[in-house]
Amino acid sequence: MGHTATAQAGSGGLTATEHRLANGLRVVLSEDHLTPVAAVCLWYDVGSRHEVKGRTGLAHLFEHLMFQGSGQVKGNGHFELVQGAGGSLNGTTSFERTNYFETMPTHQVELALWLEADRMGSLLAALDEESMENQRDVVKNERRQRYDNVPYGTAFEKLTALSYPEGHPYHHTPIGSMADLDAATLEDARAFFRTYYAPNNAVLSIVGDIDPEQTLAWVEKYFGSIPSHDGKQPPRDGTLPEIIGEQLREVVHEEVPARALMAAYRLPHDGTRACDAADLALTVLGGGESSRLHNRLVRRDRTAVAAGFGLLRLAGAPSLGWLDVKTSGGVEVETIEAAVDEELARFAADGPTPEEMERAQAQLEREWLDRLGTVAGRADELCRYAVLFGDPQLALSAVGRVLDITAEEVREAAEAALRPDNRAVLVYEPIEPADEAEGTDEPEGADK
Repeated sequence: MGHTATAQAGSGGLTATEHRLANGLRVVLSEDHLTPVAAVCLWYDVGSRHEVKGRTGLAHLFEHLMFQGSGQVKGNGHFELVQGAGGSLNGTTSFERTNYFETMPTHQVELALWLEADRMGSLLAALDEESMENQRDVVKNERRQRYDNVPYGTAFEKLTALSYPEGHPYHHTPIGSMADLDAATLEDARAFFRTYYAPNNAVLSIVGDIDPEQTLAWVEKYFGSIPSHDGKQPPRDGTLPEIIGEQLREVVHEEVPARALMAAYRLPHDGTRACDAADLALTVLGGGESSRLHNRLVRRDRTAVAAGFGLLRLAGAPSLGWLDVKTSGGVEVETIEAAVDEELARFAADGPTPEEMERAQAQLEREWLDRLGTVAGRADELCRYAVLFGDPQLALSAVGRVLDITAEEVREAAEAALRPDNRAVLVYEPIEPADEAEGTDEPEGADK
């Protein structure tokens, strides 16, 4: 096992050390003895951007398959063992990574490490047609519940497809399409696992009330014998021009509670100073009830019931500034859009006030402290910076880079990107439910 020297954290006295096993697994440790718990977090460098046309959704499907049993743990055993030991667990998939995590009482950390190593090293021993069909149905049902059958549920998918052109690795979202989920075979899943679920394609962080020497010994014991795999191909290039160059637009007629205006603006890549400046701009404009758009649309004009602006940070492609406005009553979207453009133009010309700048930086600082304030949040951030930017230490000093941004940089970020020719727009127009449109009436007092 190779070691790197301990690096002092940039804020709050937090520290982290990085180690590497002979098979390529990167291990990050951060001691915190405030409470008798520890988090185990494992990031695999695979997400929907690694998928190919016709096989979308495999990364997310595999997130579910990893909880379906492994060589030594049958069926739902992973959940049963962790929860029976007083811990919590889950996994998520994004464009750029898949992660798995447990928060355990201190004396149960070894159990979490053994479980993660067992499925990294022996999942294929348990992966069969039955488990494949079971989890395929689970993912399809998740798509129905979270995307297809809820108001505005497909907005993220539609705006992503508009923002990134056909053939771009970020054109499709991690949930995948129903057709591709149906088409995925057991051999597809096995090949996907062999390619991406290898120790040299992962970062393991353990944060909390740990003994570093003992923890490293457990990591070596359980993960050290898992072979590396060199078959991974790099993801397709996600480079795009800084500006879309035109306004892309789609109108959706659906059964939704109110008209909505949603838009995605192309912004700088995560990990850059320009991205941090854009984050501050969006926070001033739409980050909470003190923001400009909320004050204008909800409080003053009363043309909207909700107005927000957030940032989807992406490292391998342009990030997206995400605008979401739900209209009030019968207000037309054109009225909302004109007000939004007026506020964005004013901000691009004048920038934030000193008070707005201070408030936005304090808001982002608080969010950073919230993430690092829990062992699970810190473990996730350490993995994120290790996988996406090569250095887990950056997680501990991220807020300093945000606080160093100037008001002029924030104004310049807005002027460069928050403009009509750099957005994909989605407009929702409500329609009557099918039964009402057809005039079906129920007798008065009928059960519903």
